[in-house]
Amino acid sequence: MGKRIFIVDDSAVMIMSLKQILDMEGFEVVSAKDGMEALEKIKEGLKPDLIITDVNMPRMGGLDFIKNVRPILKFVPILVLTTESDIEKRTEAKNMGATGWLVKPVGGEDLLKVINQVLPGV
Repeated sequence: MGKRIFIVDDSAVMIMSLKQILDMEGFEVVSAKDGMEALEKIKEGLKPDLIITDVNMPRMGGLDFIKNVRPILKFVPILVLTTESDIEKRTEAKNMGATGWLVKPVGGEDLLKVINQVLPGV
């Protein structure tokens, strides 16, 4: 099986769309509907090679998720995929440990190009 990508997004359509793109490239895809569920999965032992997270989600948003998961997964790349384009949020995400920032909608080719840049050995 390929590298494991963990998608954290409250949109079932977005998860399905990303999963379809990533499945075709041989990635194993795991998902969670918000930061709280994602953090629980990480604490239960999930070891992703890459995390892709939205910012605005119920219970726990992406920025809080990054802040909470970064001490656990110090070296796992985290991409933020969101409709937010605010520079202050980008800076905040980077300061919390995000590796990159993509604004929705993002095409499959563009997404894969960024994944190839941040994920070693792809």
